[in-house]
Amino acid sequence: MIKMEDIRKSYGPQDNRFEVLKGISLTVEDGDFLVLLGASGSGKSTLLNVASGLEYPDSGKILYDGEDIAALSDEERTRFRKEKTAFIFQQYYLLPHLNVEQNVKMGADLASNKDYRKTIEAVGLAEKRAKYPHELSGGEQQRVAVARALAKKPEVLFLDEPTGALDETTGRQVLDYIDRLQKELGFTIIMVTHNANIADMAKTVLRMNSGKIVEAWQNESQKTAYEIGW
Repeated sequence: MIKMEDIRKSYGPQDNRFEVLKGISLTVEDGDFLVLLGASGSGKSTLLNVASGLEYPDSGKILYDGEDIAALSDEERTRFRKEKTAFIFQQYYLLPHLNVEQNVKMGADLASNKDYRKTIEAVGLAEKRAKYPHELSGGEQQRVAVARALAKKPEVLFLDEPTGALDETTGRQVLDYIDRLQKELGFTIIMVTHNANIADMAKTVLRMNSGKIVEAWQNESQKTAYEIGW
């Protein structure tokens, strides 16, 4: 379980600070699929960064099974992210000099996972294991990024606009892989997106505006990637 208590985060010089998160409190149950919606500047990506330990909040607590990661040192937070979390961004961040298998193995090695080839197969890239990023389409590169993240066997998967650079067909494919693998492996998903239709796939949806959560709901039934609008 992730529990955030009165999280605040500001940026800028001390005499002209801009408050991005204004006292956020929320609870994310293990195995949840949570989507954060909101316009640009609403604070959703900042909340993702703080919740994942990429950034410190100015104040408040971020409890993972009772441990406050906001109180950890930089070294301790790095170890926490390595052991507990994985990230998928709009940009793929693949290493161009490594092929598909080698890129995915990088994530697997962080978890001493020797079965990473199964993850490559799960995202439909078994026949392209020896290909390099420049030899792949955008959708295939994003699937490599998905496989690399999941090869870590994370407890929590954070996603920031994972389909933002993809066309509809490829975007649905990537979401379908993530959705199916979550059901199989049971990790928690926290996703930021501008695409409100993706919220229909989630169990829990939060809408943010001006640094606050202004609306929250749970879907009685979750749609698949091929059932949502686009």
